[in-house]
Amino acid sequence: MQFYYGPQMPLRILDEAEFWKHQEEEHTVVIRELLPDLEKEYVEALKKWEASLSKTHQKIVSMIEALNRSSSYIPAVLYQEVLKLTEFCLKQSEQFIELCRQIKENSAAVQKNPVAKTVINHIIRESEYFIGIAKALLSV
Repeated sequence: MQFYYGPQMPLRILDEAEFWKHQEEEHTVVIRELLPDLEKEYVEALKKWEASLSKTHQKIVSMIEALNRSSSYIPAVLYQEVLKLTEFCLKQSEQFIELCRQIKENSAAVQKNPVAKTVINHIIRESEYFIGIAKALLSV
């Protein structure tokens, strides 16, 4: 990721968050589809996460639309909202990773499915990638 976007940086931050929240939302479905015998508690947790990630995704899209309407000038208040939303997204990804790790380590369905372990590890790495981007952007 490049950091030369200047005044458009808030849009760049939101582009990343929008993409990764949508990915995480889809990952909840991937895990459920890959593991038809996944324990009910994890299925329900993933469904709740899907709804939560979808809601976050929609907030990001709304923020992008608001920034687009503000033309080239981004008020400081709106920029602070972008940073707060990015921080929220980062924390949400950390919590999603924690659920994925719990599923990987504690689910009998995962233990007997080596492909599922690999896929969940990949999902965790992708969310960790977003966390790295978000931390870098928040420290700029």
